[in-house]
Amino acid sequence: MRSAISKLSLILLLSFTACSQDELLNTEPDTSITAGNAFTTPSRILGLVNGAYDGVKNASFYGGRYLLYLDVRGEDFINITANSFTGFESWSNSYSSGSNDINNLWGAAYTAINLSNILIDGLSKSTGVISDSLNKQYVAEAKFIRALSYYSLVTIFARPYVEDQGASKGLPLRLQAETTSASNDLARSTVAEVYTRILADLDDAEAGLPDAHGSALLNTTRAHKSTAIALKTRVYLNQGNYARVIEESKKLVPQTTAPFSTTFGVQHKLQNIVTVFSSDYTTTESILSMPMTDLDSYTGQSSIAYIYNTNAEYYLNPSGIFGDAQWGSSDTRRSFLRLSSGRYYFQKYAKPSPFLDYIPVIRYAEVLLNYAEAAARTGNTDLSVALLKAVHSRSDATYTFAEDALGTEANLVNTIWKERRIELIGEGFRSNDLLRTLQTIPAKGSSSLQAAAVAPSAANYIFPSPNSELLTNKLF
Repeated sequence: MRSAISKLSLILLLSFTACSQDELLNTEPDTSITAGNAFTTPSRILGLVNGAYDGVKNASFYGGRYLLYLDVRGEDFINITANSFTGFESWSNSYSSGSNDINNLWGAAYTAINLSNILIDGLSKSTGVISDSLNKQYVAEAKFIRALSYYSLVTIFARPYVEDQGASKGLPLRLQAETTSASNDLARSTVAEVYTRILADLDDAEAGLPDAHGSALLNTTRAHKSTAIALKTRVYLNQGNYARVIEESKKLVPQTTAPFSTTFGVQHKLQNIVTVFSSDYTTTESILSMPMTDLDSYTGQSSIAYIYNTNAEYYLNPSGIFGDAQWGSSDTRRSFLRLSSGRYYFQKYAKPSPFLDYIPVIRYAEVLLNYAEAAARTGNTDLSVALLKAVHSRSDATYTFAEDALGTEANLVNTIWKERRIELIGEGFRSNDLLRTLQTIPAKGSSSLQAAAVAPSAANYIFPSPNSELLTNKLF
């Protein structure tokens, strides 16, 4: 918990520097802000809310590298450098408990969780500083962040839910604000218990979040009601609970035929895919993204754009989704690739240093594909096909799916999985899509570097527990 405590101290300091001139000129000695007075002004509270989001945006988490780890585990990228600092151990499925990536990711996610817990605890004790409605909103945002963080951990550090309906050991479920190391020892809850908490937090978040914020920027970078609902479609899909995926999806996708759009709050709908990733990061397709500015972007090996594009450490596997006919030559999503010396490199994050590409967390396209898979699994073929075609045709209107690709449930689901690999490539979905369906992680490689297949029964099917936790938590 030491990194979480240090993070709190930094956020309290930033909150202090953001206070008004009158507060800074107050004669009362106030050279630092403690946990005791962090909730005494609206600006300090807002600083803590922003700090919780900043915790999620850590370079090892949704600042970009977490997405990299999960994508390169699959078969769609070939590694060139064998550089352990840029995800090679994830690509080769060779992580150990001492790996930097493992410990940094775990620490970043639990820091975000603790920042959320601190916010929830402090707001429960703070009265009269902000309105009750704003207090409720901030608590809801904190619960959303906690749910996202726990979901991100449990799906890669624990056995897949569908393997045994969550009976396996999961994660330490930390729900209290921690400012010392006194509570380090905490046994792991089961996977099912972690999922139960995630969904409870998301239900609470949906109830407490606003339908929309006051600007397109805030609608993209702060959670609102649709953000919680969209994440629930992802969580229920992981559980194989297709009825609940459909129930939640209908809130955001009430139509049964295209065009599809949300009819309350933020009017989410598909947009030009190139625009979404190049010139306007705040379109209504982007349900949640991590913003980057000159003051807080990541550079060098901390940046996903640097690793994929500037330093070109991975290229598209010709035998992966890149080579599949479903990703046709006229598809505008191929604009995210560049050819160099006979290899295609990935440039969905294409801006040069200081790498100001927003990092996507949830997009409307994913919701449509989640819904499409659940509809196919429950026999609603017409709706499933309509949702699938809506995603594909906005990037390649000339493409016609083969009849056998849609003709049976199994074939339709397989076609949807391919579409996910095309549409969501580079956004951190491939590993989880393999694990949630108990598929083998395929082998891949080049003449110089090889990664063996990983069966669902293998120990390295999931990430190892980090030394940072094993050494400090005697009950783990």
